[in-house]
Amino acid sequence: MAKRNKDKKNLAGRICSTTGTIMILVVIALCSLLVLPGIFGYHMYHVLSGSMEPEMPVGSLIYVHEEKPEDIEEQDIIAFYSSLEESGIITHRVVKNNIVSGTFITKGDANDKEDPVPIPYDNFIGRVIKTVPYVGKVLTCMTSMYGKIAAASIVVLGVVLNLAGSRQIKEDE
Repeated sequence: MAKRNKDKKNLAGRICSTTGTIMILVVIALCSLLVLPGIFGYHMYHVLSGSMEPEMPVGSLIYVHEEKPEDIEEQDIIAFYSSLEESGIITHRVVKNNIVSGTFITKGDANDKEDPVPIPYDNFIGRVIKTVPYVGKVLTCMTSMYGKIAAASIVVLGVVLNLAGSRQIKEDE
């Protein structure tokens, strides 16, 4: 009977310890999605409108790499500032790259017409390299104050579970 109780406590300890470790690793993985790309010259943005659907669903995470505007080709998807005075970022497909005038003609895939105003090279951020559907909402939430509090709370809970599980295992040995 005592051996059965000891085995149950040992199993509970291992489950607590494993759960705690998994919680910590999940937060580390999500945080690395936010930090690591910047080290390699990528910007990350969250798609807020449906102008590029179905290619880029609302809520997608996009990775944008800085490149020379002259190297951008037709059909590339680029990110750019709507104007230098505003901080709004738009992601549309290049219809034409006018190297002589230093502007792009762009169009959202879901839009009927090209954008009405050519985009100057000064507004260009970079070319979209990767789109991860729906992950942008999660990462945007994580960067908010509440998201940071939640991530810290999950790490603390993970540490507590890990320590409690480890302690339970040691007591049973």
